[in-house]
Amino acid sequence: MRILVTGATGFLGGHLVRRLLDRGDTVIAVGRNADRLEALAQAGADTIAHDIALAPLPPTDRVDACVHAAALSSPWGPDQAFQRANVDGTRHVLHSARARGARRFVHISTPSVYFRFADQLDVREEQPLGEPVNSYARTKRQAEGLVLGETTLDPILLRPRGLYGAGDTALLPRLLKAAASRALPLLRDGAAVTDLTHVDDVVSAVEAALDLAPMPNAGPERRVFNISGGQPMAIREIVEAAAARTGLSIRWRPLPVSLALGAARVSETICRRLPHRPEPPVTAYGIGIFAFSQTLDLSAARDTLRWSPRIDFQTGLERTFTTVSP
Repeated sequence: MRILVTGATGFLGGHLVRRLLDRGDTVIAVGRNADRLEALAQAGADTIAHDIALAPLPPTDRVDACVHAAALSSPWGPDQAFQRANVDGTRHVLHSARARGARRFVHISTPSVYFRFADQLDVREEQPLGEPVNSYARTKRQAEGLVLGETTLDPILLRPRGLYGAGDTALLPRLLKAAASRALPLLRDGAAVTDLTHVDDVVSAVEAALDLAPMPNAGPERRVFNISGGQPMAIREIVEAAAARTGLSIRWRPLPVSLALGAARVSETICRRLPHRPEPPVTAYGIGIFAFSQTLDLSAARDTLRWSPRIDFQTGLERTFTTVSP
């Protein structure tokens, strides 16, 4: 296949491009980081330096499929930045995929669209969505709507939960950085559970979506798939296991959820009023992640994509700390 990959210089995108090249596909890798684009070019990819938030891609040859992995993923930032990156960017990539004759569009979304300040176990794709928790969730939800409206591109949406692995700069590194500087909040006695996803499992899910037979008559409800490691674990256990690999001792501070959320919201209000709107030490969303459980039902991915996770957390953690990132 000839595949266009956006966000190719990001964490997931870099792993995906290399896997597609390994299996013999021709890859057009789109990203903004010049050094990482050069590395992908040396690996065999065709590369385009471009910010998809600003405009559609310049003309290229036709492609068979597009994987849209580019996004602004952050718990904090200006609303306009999320709108440009996640909504305008998706619109531009859809235009480019249509212009190049793509017959399959795989969109990387997020389970953040499900988030509520409450426990949610075995969440299914058809669950009604509530009010978005932040600008990231809101704009990713808008982007999903754009993609699902493009039936001529035979779209598939993946919602991978909590990506980690070699080269990750977000999930585990942010947790460990916070743990090194202060005590972490222990909420509800550490009862919250979640299921993370190793990046290699997400890559294999993208492969399954690319290789899935055309679905011309499938409605939007059959085009969205949860992706996770399928191994619910206590968030406290995840943090302590990751910290142990770095020799870091975790300090926990028991706190009532209401007090922690109140403090986070006050901090957010102050930061919004300060020049440059700096990111607060902790957001309400971050507290919610520590306080409430969220796990995903993977039945649709197993039944339709014929995909199941293969990397358990201990194996994934070993790969994360012993593998050289691409």
